[in-house]
Amino acid sequence: MKELTERQKQILDFIQRRQDFEKLTPTLREIASHFHFSSPNAALAHVQALCAKGFLKNRPGRARSLRVVNSEPGSAGVLPLSGPGAAASRRRVSFFGKRRNAGGRPALPGVVSVPIYGAIPAGQPMDATQEQEGCVLIDVDTLGIKPTARTFGLKVHGDSMIGKSIIDGDVVIIEHGVQPRSGDVVAALIDGQVTLKTFVLQQGKPYLRAENPRYPNLIPQEELQIQGVMVALVRRRR
Repeated sequence: MKELTERQKQILDFIQRRQDFEKLTPTLREIASHFHFSSPNAALAHVQALCAKGFLKNRPGRARSLRVVNSEPGSAGVLPLSGPGAAASRRRVSFFGKRRNAGGRPALPGVVSVPIYGAIPAGQPMDATQEQEGCVLIDVDTLGIKPTARTFGLKVHGDSMIGKSIIDGDVVIIEHGVQPRSGDVVAALIDGQVTLKTFVLQQGKPYLRAENPRYPNLIPQEELQIQGVMVALVRRRR
């Protein structure tokens, strides 16, 4: 069993109170606003941690679908991540945009829209990031991936992952709910802060490795929660 951090307890209590008194689940933007995060991405990281620990359930693809299933911190077991490991893909596509087309329909067969939930630091971890930035269009046939309701994009800020050819301004495509393998690039919540790093298991102990010698390894002091594994990389043509 894993206990909740103080911030996770506060967020769980906030969601529970909104559901009890307003009969409505708060959105990620509303959670971010209440706790003075500068981006919904920080709220997303905490919500995913609460889901993984068994305190929240979410129905993918449904608005305001979060449901508190256990409001007693420490009394629920961890829901393990499931699914096959996904290696960090080096495949790229240069088609990057805000919407699918003027009519809201796919522009081409095999092109799908993946939501961008905000930005993620590829540098020093941060508690919050920039505002939500729309969506990215990807050609699933070219990339060889199958996006699901748990697939999302994050815009990269920083240069800590240049050793894996991930640079500032790229969009990483993340699959939530995938068990990471050592060497995978992951979006992670480490001690309450979000970052993009390489996941490493050494003698059974996990840590996060930067792919730039200017940055140190990140060893969790309290907890390490994997938001998702990188499955593709999108780069705007410069």
